[in-house]
Amino acid sequence: MNTKRDDAMDGSGKDHLRPARMRIKTTVLMSHGDESHPTDLIDISATGALVLRPNEWFGNAGESWVLDMIFGDDLHIHLEAKVARVSERHIGFAYTRIPEDKQVPLWNLLGGYADILEMWHDQ
Repeated sequence: MNTKRDDAMDGSGKDHLRPARMRIKTTVLMSHGDESHPTDLIDISATGALVLRPNEWFGNAGESWVLDMIFGDDLHIHLEAKVARVSERHIGFAYTRIPEDKQVPLWNLLGGYADILEMWHDQ
């Protein structure tokens, strides 16, 4: 018998496992060529980030962007990400390149979230 948890683990059902997302608020500067938009971070994980969609943003899934995020007074994380999902209110990014000197600070920021998987439902 195939359970909901089994479906999530093998990706065959509508429920899936993903890296846990840590809800944290900070400002993000999204840059793509000569275009840039300040916005707010909604949550972050070991593999991606969810930001509030700027009103004047008209990008598409698959585009590459640079994300600059500042946490507190001393942590600045600069990385490259692709647009994975777009909704009316949010943009979901998947990291494509995290500079080597930013990997440990990102993992330290995430703490236990870096190692946890959570269920999510594909809508």
